[in-house]
Amino acid sequence: MRGYKIQPFCVKAKHLYISYDGMTDPLGQSQVLPYLCGLASNGYSIHLISAEKPENFKILEKDISSICNANNIIWHPLPYTKKPPVLSTILDIYKIHQLARKLQKQYHFSLIHCRSYISGLVGIKIKKEFSIPFLFDMRGLWVDEKVDGNIWNLKNPLYRYIYNYFKGREKDLFGNADAIISLTNKACPVIKGLNPNTTNPPMIQVIPCCVDTDHFNPALILASAADNWRKKLGLKTSDFILAYLGSFSTWYLPLEMIAFFKRLSLIKPESKFLVITHESPELFRTMATTYGVDSNKLIITKANRPELPALLSLADISISFIKPAYSKIASSPTKIGELLSMGIPVVCNKGIGDTDEIILISGTGVICSSNDDEAYDQSIHQILKLKTNTSPEKIREKAIELFSLKKGVSHYLSVYKKLLHQE
Repeated sequence: MRGYKIQPFCVKAKHLYISYDGMTDPLGQSQVLPYLCGLASNGYSIHLISAEKPENFKILEKDISSICNANNIIWHPLPYTKKPPVLSTILDIYKIHQLARKLQKQYHFSLIHCRSYISGLVGIKIKKEFSIPFLFDMRGLWVDEKVDGNIWNLKNPLYRYIYNYFKGREKDLFGNADAIISLTNKACPVIKGLNPNTTNPPMIQVIPCCVDTDHFNPALILASAADNWRKKLGLKTSDFILAYLGSFSTWYLPLEMIAFFKRLSLIKPESKFLVITHESPELFRTMATTYGVDSNKLIITKANRPELPALLSLADISISFIKPAYSKIASSPTKIGELLSMGIPVVCNKGIGDTDEIILISGTGVICSSNDDEAYDQSIHQILKLKTNTSPEKIREKAIELFSLKKGVSHYLSVYKKLLHQE
């Protein structure tokens, strides 16, 4: 994989951004590139290192490089190594560090900005070696997420060792960062408690997962595009659509969402459950059938990012049930902002980051108090009432206020300026 270079222009500073997530992954396209494009438009020259999955890179290399070339972002993609477990990650860290050192010597960056823990480990080394500010964009409590998500089983001695190792490095990350980006307000006390640097602690800026509200804009959707999806999926205009967007393994609660839909079907028999996911439709369909949901009421499809707005425009309401756990206090679900930006009210379960407060204060959805029929029925009546009394335009207005990409970029710019003493 090669670096993509463009002609330089007059800029404020050169920065190095490292992401272990690939730009050819959906997450990179929604939660990395839009921010970087916004920062670059404000005069910052950004070099981007990312770890790309070969299968995705083969398909989207040209598209991503075009975006980078148009926005003064110099992309240095590296191949992501999948196997063997653990050793592959160590190898990737080594490759990223070697490239980062090479680029630092060549371009003399003013700042290193690292997304999540793996990239942050490289950031610490570059900071110490070259004495430049280190911005740690933590993106959640990654170590505890691995345990809470049953990815690292602490009964296994190997994973227990890995957990203890990264918990130690977590303190290094917090202690060496000049600034930390948190997705939630609820995580801030935890960050402060874990930070060994009590005499000169880093500044903490809260920036939730933002949304390109220009992309997720129902006003820009052609009626023909929505009609094409409706025909393709066999939906009628009289159907009442509950939508779920995203994966349903690891962190999500598919059985509980299926149970919610079953109660919705009793109250509104014309309901259909639209599941938009890249995961196995057979697995979700089997779970739904086992739970007694009519297969004719279940619509499972996948869509790429450009197709999503038109597909989501078919939805009347949406749902997002996430496994509550300690690490989830630091989570900001991207899908919430995308759904609300489309003017679609959402039903969420409680205990996920700042979501409870955001949804309740903004009046854009409902928080389901527990996983039982009584709570589901109550939430259904509340969301139907909200849909009747609150316009999609009002919900979208709140989404722009809370999650707009413009607001997120503004916060990042403020942190950049403080670290570089530009304000």
